[in-house]
Amino acid sequence: MRSYIVALAVAFVSATAFAQSEEWPRTGSAPNTVAYIVSPSNGETVSGPFRIQFGLKGMGVAPAGVEYPDSGHHHLLVNRVAPMMSEPLPSGDSDLLHFGGGQTETTLSLEPGEYTLQMILGDQDHVPHDPPVMSKKVTITVE
Repeated sequence: MRSYIVALAVAFVSATAFAQSEEWPRTGSAPNTVAYIVSPSNGETVSGPFRIQFGLKGMGVAPAGVEYPDSGHHHLLVNRVAPMMSEPLPSGDSDLLHFGGGQTETTLSLEPGEYTLQMILGDQDHVPHDPPVMSKKVTITVE
């Protein structure tokens, strides 16, 4: 839980630093990069709490605030349409989780029901890459 709180704090500070900027710089993504959700798989029924694992091929994972070539950090969209790609991913939303510490998995507790999960990679400033690196949506049922 502590690493999640730190990740949210880094997300807020990073986004605030660019709040005065008129245009958000976008970091290019490496060619043929693929983002995916390793588990749970599409159509799976899970019991909470359950583990989500993120997969990434063609780029590396680095913490928020760290500028390293061909890297980024994960953000998880829960029942959410992808936000604008030209701005930092918003923080503080319960349906958009930041993993600014470079985490590649997490454990979630969700109320019973159907959910869509989608991963999007953000650069050191939480801005989606150009072109965006996003997983396909995975639909799960929580019992």
